[in-house]
Amino acid sequence: MSGWPLTIVLSGAGGAGKGTIAHRLVDLDPLLWLSRSWTTRAPRVDDGPMAYRYATREEFERHRDRGGFLEWNNFHDNLYGTPMPDPPAGHDVLLEIDVNGGRQVRRRHPDVLLIFVEAPSVEEQRQRLLRRGDSPEQAEARIREGDRERRDAKELGYRFVINDELERAVAEIRSAIEESRASKC
Repeated sequence: MSGWPLTIVLSGAGGAGKGTIAHRLVDLDPLLWLSRSWTTRAPRVDDGPMAYRYATREEFERHRDRGGFLEWNNFHDNLYGTPMPDPPAGHDVLLEIDVNGGRQVRRRHPDVLLIFVEAPSVEEQRQRLLRRGDSPEQAEARIREGDRERRDAKELGYRFVINDELERAVAEIRSAIEESRASKC
């Protein structure tokens, strides 16, 4: 699609810090526009007021059936979807989505920048998940899911960034974005 903006997909296991990094990137870069995903899951304790557009399953499926999503996925019995982006002119699109969503976006737009964020260790990931309100069982399920996503991300050619120190991880991702912008010109 001609004129499609640079699209950056930020993926990673639960507890990696994707949301924190995404918001920091948008704070620092006035040309980044963060797409707000839809979900059918209930809000979590740590969700900000603009974390998602919460929808019923029926609303979500109706929007999906009308072609309203760039990508969508069923994850832990909840639906998640990225609406077709409509950023302001001159802005690049930042998507915080899972690896399956990244695969769907890459099919449509092969030049997408794929970044996989990881916690520095499994124990740190577990602690982050517990701090945000996941039960121990949910945390373990997300850790297992993260292992699968990591393998899939490697196959898709994602760039990997370890979120051991927020500002360092953000700087690494900003550098990758600038490289992609330069190559798109």
